[in-house]
Amino acid sequence: MDRRRLLFGALALAAPFPKGLAAADLGRATPFSFDALIEQARSASRAPFQPPVAPSPSVLDRIDYDAHWRIRFRDAASVGLAPGVDAQFFHLGRYAREPVAVHVVEGGSARRLRYDPAMFDMPADSPAREMGADAGFAGLRVMRPGLEPDWISFLGASYFRCDGPQTQYGVSARGLAVDTGLARPEEFPRFSAFWLAAGEREGEDLTIYALLDSPSVSGAYRIGATRDAGYGQRCAIDARLFFREGVERLGVAPLTSMYWYSETNRSSSPDWRPEVHDSDGLALWTGSGERLWRPLRNPALTSTVSFVDENPRGFGLIQRDRRFESYLDDGVFYHRRPSVWTETRGNWGGGAVQLVEIPTDDEIFDNIVAYWTPSRAPAAGDALSFEYDLQWRARDPAPEGLGRVRGTHVGWGGVPGQPRPQGVRKYVVEFEGGALDGLEDGVEPHVEALGGRVINAYAHAVVGATGWRLIFDLDGASERPVELRAYLGRGGEALTETWTMLADHRAVREG
Repeated sequence: MDRRRLLFGALALAAPFPKGLAAADLGRATPFSFDALIEQARSASRAPFQPPVAPSPSVLDRIDYDAHWRIRFRDAASVGLAPGVDAQFFHLGRYAREPVAVHVVEGGSARRLRYDPAMFDMPADSPAREMGADAGFAGLRVMRPGLEPDWISFLGASYFRCDGPQTQYGVSARGLAVDTGLARPEEFPRFSAFWLAAGEREGEDLTIYALLDSPSVSGAYRIGATRDAGYGQRCAIDARLFFREGVERLGVAPLTSMYWYSETNRSSSPDWRPEVHDSDGLALWTGSGERLWRPLRNPALTSTVSFVDENPRGFGLIQRDRRFESYLDDGVFYHRRPSVWTETRGNWGGGAVQLVEIPTDDEIFDNIVAYWTPSRAPAAGDALSFEYDLQWRARDPAPEGLGRVRGTHVGWGGVPGQPRPQGVRKYVVEFEGGALDGLEDGVEPHVEALGGRVINAYAHAVVGATGWRLIFDLDGASERPVELRAYLGRGGEALTETWTMLADHRAVREG
């Protein structure tokens, strides 16, 4: 999916109307609560799905990418939710065709915000001037104090994202994923309506309620969003799902990112930059307490890998490499992209974290998806609930006392100066921090290869720098993919998180 087209990237309720609104901008007041929204979603799931209707389709077709970005929301029309928390709204266009209903909540009552073209600055020849007064909004964003850059936005399907501690958007979250990575087209549930309120729990900047709908499922969401200056953002999510049809593969707390190439597969790209990615790995914290790191890949064919678990503690798509020199990009600043960590709450039961990796030949496409899928696929009439926190941070939570993977390198196997064995590759995994700090010897390599043969595995402290390297050759991945697991230990105890990778040498050109 084209990220540049899909993802573009506060309401202080003073009586009698929020800042920036006149009486004509709001509909009549109706009672509102999360319990009522849950019942609305439950009732919707018992009725046939009603697809959204795009207003003025021929006009929307003419509001292309360039025309859309020339339409700007007027700062003076911003709606205040709390001091320093202001909302603005996205206009409809060719790539954001489906209007969403936006409501303002105060004191247990909600009023719908009406579309008004006067909220937007647009060129005199903009096709948007032909939209009717009932056009609606495509999505919303919330600004920093003083209407500085936005820090959270919702636009398209059930996508939303925060910009992390370095004010740089990257990974996106979704409310739900349905049938991701299957042979048939994926279903994209959408947030069809929002209710915006001042933060209702201690520490929250704002509370966003959303109604989700699709052919298979309806849902009610409560998202408590918090901005921690200099640290990032947190979204506390309560999701209630009601299924009108069965779903083969349900994706809970889905994250979407981009990975083209890194130090692991640098030779596969013609681009001049050393690395191009929003995330470089999947981090997992299993229900049993194990910490895993999975370097991302850009495979030749779409790949789905499952990490079976019971009550996972967390998972996330992470950007660990924070050095500008790794990217040399002073335009889109990949070294500033946030890591997004999902921390579960409550009982999630059995299932798997699945990682879907899709081939790409450019940076404009999101090709990485990670989510939790329950072991039992939901059937028509089922109801499920999930609670979790999404954290947009500079890094994933450190595994307490354990070293972390900082890089993975792959090259020719064998020994320099001698004939290189065909089909053999050398793997170099770099670890740093935690229990490795201060160690100079006594560290033992532990490597497993399911379906392959590990040759000459050893570990050594990096000379002239910090950290340790685990080095080994692998044979057997030229015939079939080989699943690898490795860590560093000492005296029977693990010193590091576990590195995992799918090795596939079939697409590697021999030297």
